[in-house]
Amino acid sequence: MSALHFLPPLLLQGAQMALVLLAAPLLTGWVRKVKARLLRRRGPPLLQPYRDLLRLFGKEAVIAENASWLFRTAPYLIFAFTWVAAALVPSFATGLMFSWTGDLIAIIALLGAARFLLALAGLDIGTGFGGIGASREVMIAALAEPAMLMIVVTLALIAGATQLSTIATFMLSGVQGLRVSLALALVAFVIVALAENARIPVDNPATHLELTMVHEAMVLEYSARHLAMIELAAALKLLLTCSLLICIFFPFGMANAGDAARGYALGLLAYGGKLALVGAILAVFETAIAKMRVFRVPGLLGAALMLSLLGLLLLYISRGF
Repeated sequence: MSALHFLPPLLLQGAQMALVLLAAPLLTGWVRKVKARLLRRRGPPLLQPYRDLLRLFGKEAVIAENASWLFRTAPYLIFAFTWVAAALVPSFATGLMFSWTGDLIAIIALLGAARFLLALAGLDIGTGFGGIGASREVMIAALAEPAMLMIVVTLALIAGATQLSTIATFMLSGVQGLRVSLALALVAFVIVALAENARIPVDNPATHLELTMVHEAMVLEYSARHLAMIELAAALKLLLTCSLLICIFFPFGMANAGDAARGYALGLLAYGGKLALVGAILAVFETAIAKMRVFRVPGLLGAALMLSLLGLLLLYISRGF
């Protein structure tokens, strides 16, 4: 009986893991499709990312002779870390079986480990492109991660926890009301999310110009299944940040643990609709704005750090009255 008792929660947790894995390429395809339509182009099909991944998995990998074991294993570890982090973020329901592991600090640590491995893999071959991309990635991370930690501290003080299901439940209760610190944290989070996913204005995911690329420079030497794992990890990271935005700041429509099947279905529909809306907003934003110079990126991330710090200070000040 005990095994049967744990079967439904385990199935729901497995559905959460499968959902993020299957929906990540679809979100990438949706953003590309909306951007193409805004530019009056037909654009690639919505399912093109799935076709690209299947094509890459079917090819034979070409690896440089001086590549070490790190170069070969890094794509699999990057994918594993990113998938676990994405699966920990509540999507259609809160309070799932492993929701106690869905901590913001743990998710930041997993993403940091994946970024560290990607930078090392870019340096491993010794090419100029890999070194440029790795140095730029570390520069961005040095400013993005402190800002993200300040956002986490602000949310923890407001909700009383860093566990995502608890934060989502607290936001759904409406106890927090309208807070300036929460709005500042939202703006800072959007800036950090753009930098983390190498999106415009920080980076252009569709470029291969050596003077502008960051993420693409580190993966130029990869091919076949290794490149497929990295591309899938990048799609998962985009889905993860969108899911974090939805879970923390717009958690309405999410089901609770123990709800009936109808509640989970409505939560899934709400999650899909919000995800499509966030993807469309991202496409509009990237179409309307140009990529900034690399040396101006620290200023943008510094603004995110100052906004998150200002939100934290305002929270302390408001609690003093």
